[in-house]
Amino acid sequence: MDIPFEPEEHYHIFNHALGEENLFRSDDNYRYFLNKYAEHVQPVCKTLSYCLMSNHFHLLVQIRSEEAINEWLLSQNKKVSTPETFHKMVMQRFQNFLNGYTQAYNKMYDRKGGLFLHFLKRKKIVSDAYLSKIVHYIHYNPVHHGFCREVMDWPHSSIHAYYFDKPTKLDKEQVLKWFGDKQEFWRFHQHKPDILDDLEM
Repeated sequence: MDIPFEPEEHYHIFNHALGEENLFRSDDNYRYFLNKYAEHVQPVCKTLSYCLMSNHFHLLVQIRSEEAINEWLLSQNKKVSTPETFHKMVMQRFQNFLNGYTQAYNKMYDRKGGLFLHFLKRKKIVSDAYLSKIVHYIHYNPVHHGFCREVMDWPHSSIHAYYFDKPTKLDKEQVLKWFGDKQEFWRFHQHKPDILDDLEM
């Protein structure tokens, strides 16, 4: 069933590479992916957490309000959305992002065809408790899949933005509020999360 994007709702978004292909072969690929994401998706989504691994990725986002998105669309001389076209408009931003990354990746590595297994897998988040579990799950994912031993060992996730007090595009305050405070956030991340079967790639 296709899950529609709705204003101000939260979604866990994830995708996997086709077959034995990787999505990222170098640090430059990871950086380019995040730059394309910021260019295409950040105007319509708040980003709460992410993790990029060699063959798949996870994002936790909140869709911006319809008013905020339409203000941005007008500033770009683009047609504003309506309730009937809102989902399609958000999906188009993700499509432009993933297609743009695929084209650049194919050119860099002299390959052809699709790169992602699915167009865009997503799950709507319906409670604060579940949101906290998703944040933990996303940050723990490299450990779960054997890429590293500790969450801080993996360089391509949002966990570092929560550890270091540096400027970031992440909506950190919203996430920390779910956990109660920063201390509780880190306490939560000290143990293995409840692996959510419906989130497995």
